[in-house]
Amino acid sequence: MRRPPPPPVAPEGVTGGEARDASRTRGRARRPVGDPASGRIANGDDASNLDDSGTDAVDRPTSSMDVWRAARARRKALRAEIRRFTQRSRRRRIIWLSAIGAVVLLVGGSAAAAYSPLFAVERITVVGASTLDPAAVEGALSGQIGTPLALVDASEVKAALLTFPLIETYSLEAKPPHDLTVRIVERTPVGVIRSDAGYTLVDAAGVALSTTSDQPAGQPLLEIDGGTDSDAFESAGLVIRSLPADVRAGLTGVRASTRDDVTLTVSSGLIVVWGSSENSPLKSEALAKALIAKPDASSIDVTSPHAVVIG
Repeated sequence: MRRPPPPPVAPEGVTGGEARDASRTRGRARRPVGDPASGRIANGDDASNLDDSGTDAVDRPTSSMDVWRAARARRKALRAEIRRFTQRSRRRRIIWLSAIGAVVLLVGGSAAAAYSPLFAVERITVVGASTLDPAAVEGALSGQIGTPLALVDASEVKAALLTFPLIETYSLEAKPPHDLTVRIVERTPVGVIRSDAGYTLVDAAGVALSTTSDQPAGQPLLEIDGGTDSDAFESAGLVIRSLPADVRAGLTGVRASTRDDVTLTVSSGLIVVWGSSENSPLKSEALAKALIAKPDASSIDVTSPHAVVIG
């Protein structure tokens, strides 16, 4: 059973009747007096502080229901934010995975096609052969027919081309779907060396290209002290390769005992003293001018290209 509130205690100097009057006055002051027509509170308090029952919401204690509602609203807002963030991340991840998958599919498909019989070698073409017979080179590489372009064995190709000494360098070029092109650079012979075996055709590096019993037409006889491994041979090879075309066509013999005394013999009987291979372009130009100035000369010394001696 609820106890009634104790009666107010009157301050010192205040009688009981005065205390009761003051208590009633304070009670009336707490009650808001309003204008029914205007709906405003006469004592100036904000009506928003009152709940539906007319009780001040600020002074009302917080209930467990209010705490539960606030927690539920907070969880709901958090779930919405997490859902929004994860959806954006999921879309970004899907885009990246799709792009990576497309690249992998493209690369894998290209590799699978390249290594499949769809891109097998059906035709071999040799480019750059002038002295060599292209058909012979193509025949030597026929073992690559039917091999996928990506699986052409470079070591087998090299072994097949080594049987052709005239080939100095080569390169392979795949042309899908079925063509393999072999580009070769032939060695340039500079003359022949006579031996007991016959006449051996060599290039400027001393590589033996072929050996015949008779001297090949258009190839000068090389008389070099020390053979193809000497400095004299290296110098003679550089000199021959720098000669004017008309002089090279009529060249019949080359002698050298050292790298500094290369001497040439032309079919007309002309003797050209060249010296070393240094300044060969200037010496070649001086020789051409000397032949124009005196075409019947028996000897021309271009050891010093700025002081040509004509005999």
